[in-house]
Amino acid sequence: MSHPFDLSDISRLSDARTFSISAENPRGEKGGGALAAPGDDEHCCEAARKLGKGWKVRPCLVNLQPGAVVDIADIAGPGTIQHIWITVHTKYIRRIAFRVFYDDQAHPSIETPLGDFFANGLDGDARVVSIPVAVNPRGGMNCYWPMPFRKRIRIEITNDSSEPIDAFFYQITYALHEVPDDAAYLHASWRRDITKRENPEHVILDGVTGKGHYVGTYLVWNQLSNDWWGEGEVKFFIDGDTTHPPHSAPTICGTGTEDYFGGAWGFTAAGDRDIRPATYSSPYLGYPQALYEPSAADGQRVPAHALYRWHIPDPIRFTKDLRVTIQALGWWPDRTFQPLTDDIASTAFWYQALPSQPLQPLPPMDDRWPR
Repeated sequence: MSHPFDLSDISRLSDARTFSISAENPRGEKGGGALAAPGDDEHCCEAARKLGKGWKVRPCLVNLQPGAVVDIADIAGPGTIQHIWITVHTKYIRRIAFRVFYDDQAHPSIETPLGDFFANGLDGDARVVSIPVAVNPRGGMNCYWPMPFRKRIRIEITNDSSEPIDAFFYQITYALHEVPDDAAYLHASWRRDITKRENPEHVILDGVTGKGHYVGTYLVWNQLSNDWWGEGEVKFFIDGDTTHPPHSAPTICGTGTEDYFGGAWGFTAAGDRDIRPATYSSPYLGYPQALYEPSAADGQRVPAHALYRWHIPDPIRFTKDLRVTIQALGWWPDRTFQPLTDDIASTAFWYQALPSQPLQPLPPMDDRWPR
């Protein structure tokens, strides 16, 4: 059985047909690219006036007004989206909503802030080198999660900010082909809250029913507490596991936050000699960002962390339901676990069959930011 991210099938011929959507070919039509002439519409750039039609006339969408909803792709199937590239000014990474609708289902199967879908939700300037997601300087966001669809796929962006977006660049490459009966649909859902000391648990995913497999977690952890923050465990409640504390009993229970993301011992660079965290980015897991804001008063630093884990070699299968949580725990001075009140935003990625349940909707703009 071939792996979706290896080279075992790259030499095999196929009857699939390849197309690509961008501002230069907004419907992805055969022979439909580079047809705009300067002045055709507001998205045609003045810089092409000396070269004219056939050159770089319409490279991006401009002047997307507050509240504007734009379908950047609407494709009749069957087929698979293979690659999405998007870039926009970094200040918009959580001000743009990103939604994907499959096969005319009324509600989206993917609903996240734009940056978080691409593991770039902290400051818009991540460096991610992984197999399904890559973020390259500066803010070039790439997604390689296969996104099969049968009847139709529609990708929608919404400008939730209070100002126009002056330049939105994108390219979406897809193939039209028969989709196997056992191919599931990519889903993604975003949640954010501040954990409470009486129950310091952040819910990454809940309300999922049906058959599928969990494939990824992306976290943005804004630390409101002092010192170490990552003692909490990630838990997967699968197919009827008891979910109610204090005696919740998951099937899969990790040993700590840094352990789940493939690190160890607090991500420290050199143990007791250097307790600063060491960042990393690898094919399936990473801690690409650890940001600190110096305090003018006393030099103390308030950290923010971005982490990902892709369950590609080790998908977590479920047949009925799935719930995923993470605890926020640190240490008291007496070396007992301290419940933390930290600000955690998570994006969960999974594949499942349709129909699927409605996702938790994105909150208003004021509730998408840690401060």
